[in-house]
Amino acid sequence: MKFLEGQTVGIDLGTTFSAIARLDDDGTPVAIENADGKRITPSVVLLGEDGHVIVGPSVERIAIEDPSRVIEAIKREMGNKDYYVVYQGKRLTPEFISALILKKLKQDAEARIGPIANAVITVPYYFNDVRRKATQDAGRIAGLNVVDIINEPTAATLTYAWLKGELGRTDLEQKEKTILVYDLGGGTFDVTIVRYTPTHFRVLATDGDVMLGGLDWSRRIVDHICEQFKQKFGQDPREDPETLQTFSAECENVKLQLSEKAQVPVTLYYKGNTLTVSLTRGDFERMTADLLQRTRDTTELVMQQAGVTPDQLDAVLLAGGSTYMPAVQEMLREVCQQEPSHDLIPEEAVAHGAAIHAAILEAKATGGQSRMAKTVINRLRAVHTSDVNSHSLGVKITDPNDRTRKINHIMIPKNTPIPHEKTQRFVTTVDNQRRIHVTILQGETSDPDACTPIGDFHIFDLPPNLPKGSPVEVTYKYDAAGRVYVAAKEMTSNKQASIEIDRASGLDDDALVAFETLAREYQVE
Repeated sequence: MKFLEGQTVGIDLGTTFSAIARLDDDGTPVAIENADGKRITPSVVLLGEDGHVIVGPSVERIAIEDPSRVIEAIKREMGNKDYYVVYQGKRLTPEFISALILKKLKQDAEARIGPIANAVITVPYYFNDVRRKATQDAGRIAGLNVVDIINEPTAATLTYAWLKGELGRTDLEQKEKTILVYDLGGGTFDVTIVRYTPTHFRVLATDGDVMLGGLDWSRRIVDHICEQFKQKFGQDPREDPETLQTFSAECENVKLQLSEKAQVPVTLYYKGNTLTVSLTRGDFERMTADLLQRTRDTTELVMQQAGVTPDQLDAVLLAGGSTYMPAVQEMLREVCQQEPSHDLIPEEAVAHGAAIHAAILEAKATGGQSRMAKTVINRLRAVHTSDVNSHSLGVKITDPNDRTRKINHIMIPKNTPIPHEKTQRFVTTVDNQRRIHVTILQGETSDPDACTPIGDFHIFDLPPNLPKGSPVEVTYKYDAAGRVYVAAKEMTSNKQASIEIDRASGLDDDALVAFETLAREYQVE
């Protein structure tokens, strides 16, 4: 990990909103305001004319633009090789579009604090390795030296410990606290249980859904009103992209209002017809009850996997703007048997934690920033974190009960504390087998096609006439930095091969350089 000359920041790259933060001279994490004087920036990209890009355009501006040029919720597409947007004859990938958001955050912050070089970017704990690589690539395209990727719940816990005056305090009793972090953002969701002392943070269990978030609650309002409109007038407003775009933004605002009001009027105008519906909070909660139940099931599952009961929780933390919904907080009171903590600012807590983590890494690597007091730097150096793997790592093998099919054999189950290493013996499947193909999979199911392949390699030129059933030893290592090392050895001949999977190797260098050049050409505001 190398730090470049310049400011070091933490960035929460969110589905609907993003934020950038740093530690001030007193070592306190603060969000940096954008050009509009706001601490959060909508994660919306408007592709304008002549390479002119607007990040976070107003609702009014979006309403008059071609919907095909407005890109929202790109975080949900991170790591999706089949997704792209054609603009000015070029295919823009999720990494590049995310880089435009990061570039906006960076240039707005630089106008206030000076040149920014280094960054820690957050991801949902349940992001797989492909999505993490894509996030890191987006940072590089945006001109950032990404020194680490941090899981959002871990970041929120660092913020909580800092606010409590505990983080890095070696003079305090090293008593463990157990925290549940419920993180419901605009497009992703996860629940994580962290056990920490002032100097050591350890994740016990995590689970989540990268395709569940506040957007889904908003879409239920859209569908509910549009169905009523269709029944009354025989027309479906969702068939018109411009109407759908404008109305979706209005329904997002309605959702926010329902967190404060018991009832909100919703008006939909389409093709000369108008429908006004008075939507109550009760209506909204009933039409989204299944979404909330999904988060409840995950919360209860994570508590079970961590072996933690409600009476063992010291605090329940809320991260992500969607946690303002009253039904979310009421559900957590029932499950966790306590009032959720309101110490954190849900929209900023993750960015604050990323800034803290960035400062910890910098303090350990370089001695810290001179503008911060020595006592702050020493506290940062004293902090250590350890994680679990959020997805199981497996190897594709022939099913011993059915030789005609392949299965994913899990080597390192999810929620295993890392670093971790496991070695297991397998056997060749046919006589005179001349090579072995090892495919590394990430996922929970036994079906290889439902898992994510993250790497593979071969052992060639096995000994002639090697009998079926000859032993092959496979070793999986998962280190604390997120690198995966896999090796295989054919035991008869001692022939072996291996691979190291590092999230730094997402897009190839040529693609990254091309995107970096293109990003510099685009004017972002």
